[in-house]
This record gives sequence, C-alpha cells and structure tokens, in this order.
Amino acid sequence: MGKTIVGVDISANGLRAVELGDATKARPTLLRHHSVALPPGAVSRGEVVEPSTVATAMKQLWSTGGFTGKDVIIGIGNSRVLARDLSVPKASLKRIRESLPFQVQEMLPFPTEDALLDFYPISESDSETGPVVNGLLVAAVKEAVLGNVNAVQLAGLHPVEVDLVPFALSRVLLRGANSTGTTAVIDVGASTTIVIVCTASVPQFVRIIPTGGDDLTTALSTRLSMPMENADGLKRSTGLAASANSAEQAEVLRIMFELTSELVTSLRNTLSYFASSRQGDVVERIILTGGGAQLAGFAEALGEFTRLPVSRGNPFETLDISRKIDQAGLDQQGSSLAVAIGLALGSAA
Repeated sequence: MGKTIVGVDISANGLRAVELGDATKARPTLLRHHSVALPPGAVSRGEVVEPSTVATAMKQLWSTGGFTGKDVIIGIGNSRVLARDLSVPKASLKRIRESLPFQVQEMLPFPTEDALLDFYPISESDSETGPVVNGLLVAAVKEAVLGNVNAVQLAGLHPVEVDLVPFALSRVLLRGANSTGTTAVIDVGASTTIVIVCTASVPQFVRIIPTGGDDLTTALSTRLSMPMENADGLKRSTGLAASANSAEQAEVLRIMFELTSELVTSLRNTLSYFASSRQGDVVERIILTGGGAQLAGFAEALGEFTRLPVSRGNPFETLDISRKIDQAGLDQQGSSLAVAIGLALGSAA
C-alpha cells in the first residue's frame, strides 16, 4: 500500500470517504474527506445493488474530493453478516481459519460454501480437551461482499481489505481516554443498528440489528400519507419532544415513540444478554454514533432504558487534522465519518 489509505463507507444514503496519512502512528492525520449522495435503490441495507451506479458515484467522489490514494478499505455490516462466540482447539491463526468451514456449519443460517469466514482471536484458556482459543467467528454471505468489491473495482480503485464495520467503529471511538473498561459502541445507521461491546478496546461481542433511522421515516411516511422527504424533515424537526402542541404533532410523537421504544428495548435486551453470558463483565457506558442517533432525545431515552451513561462519539479526538481541511465543515459532518475513519485506521491493524 501507499503512504495514505482511504476508508470508504458505502450506505444507502451515499458514499463517505476519508484519506489518512501515517495511519500506523498514535495520531494519524486526516488529509481529506468527502461524501456524495446515491440515487435510491443503488445500495440496499449496506449491499450494492447497482454496481455501475455506485462505481460512477465513486469516481465522482474521487474527483471532487481530491483523493490521491487508490488503495481503499471498505466495510461490511448488515443483516447478512454475523459475529458469534467461538472456541477452537489452540493452533496457528492460519490453521484455525482453514478449519472454520468444517467447524461452524451448524452455527450459520446459510451454507458454508456461500460464506466468507474469518476468526478474530480474543483470549486463550484450558478446556477438558486441552488448550483452546476463544474468539469471534465472523461470517458473511459472499454475494453481499463481492457486490461491494465489484463496485470499487469498476471505479478503478484497489480494495486492499474488507473489514467488519463494528470493528472499524471500535477502532476509531475507543482510542485514548475511551480505551479502558467495558464499553458498548452503538451505531444507529439508516437501515441497521450495530452494537459492539469491547473490554479495554478489544471486541468481545457484536450484534447487528436490522433496524435504523430510515424505518422511522418510512413509518411516518406510510401512516401519515406523506412523501419520504417530508417525513424525514418532520422526524428531524420534532424529535422525541416531551409534549405536543397540536393533535397532529401528538400523532407524530406517538409513532416516533412507538418505534424508538422498540429499538431501545432491543438494545437494552442485547446488553442484558451480553452481561448474562459474560461472568463479571458488565457494560460501564455507551458511546453513541451514527446518523440515526442524532435524533433529538434519543440519547436520553437510551440512557433511561439502560440506566447507563451515554455520550456521543467523537471520531476526530485522536486525529491530527490537516490545515487544508475546513474545521467548520468537518464539525458539520459529526459522527457520520466515524465508519470511514475506522476503516482507514484498519490498515494499521
């Protein structure tokens, strides 16, 4: 790879990319960032449906964003990707990976021949049959990954790695002061909500929930018989307000609280499951990120349901920012660049 690396976040709403220099250093430098919108339907729940359309948008992203590197890291993180606890007999990582298709057939909802498999080691321990390596099995449907890779290649770029989006999020948000203790990073995206629990920044548990901010927009659009654009604007302007000023606003709030409560309850149950499956390992705090998490009142509702302190993630906290970058414009991006930054940081892993 060259001296710089570009992380590209492919989502239904558009493409976001960041280019980092000195990614292996404690404080890499953010050299440039840019994003472009995608037409509806080009990407569905994190999977490229129209490779040529996405490739055209990616070429535009490169030309308007001024990216110099051709090496890119892309991420996967949708309902056709899973991460599960797995303990295997102690062996080299190469041998463990080679044995996965024979060990995990019963764990997957799809045939192993249709899957891309990987293993992320966490710790070692002794069992009744001998020493074992404990870790996370990562499995993805091949078709879901190769469609994204194909779009990148059609754009004339070189995909050097495909990374798991939850790992990318933990990599960028659990650096520096946030690297200690047990933390849950929750990313509320357009169509999925990702939960990754880490202890001392080491991933321990991953869940991908097939619900995101667009589901709330769709519900408002359907139930109130209005265009999606109007529903999205109404969602953003209303938020989870404490009270309504009219009967119309009361109905909007009822719908929003109904769907938000379902998501927050699912998140609470997910964290409870983690606590019950890990003796003595309790989540101490939540770091919240993602476009859907920007909904006014959501962080407060999540804190109330989980009884945990909730803070918003800052993906720029441990980066040096190039003088050529407009700080005001960067601040407006907020946490929307977290995935792309985390993917670029993966080149140092």
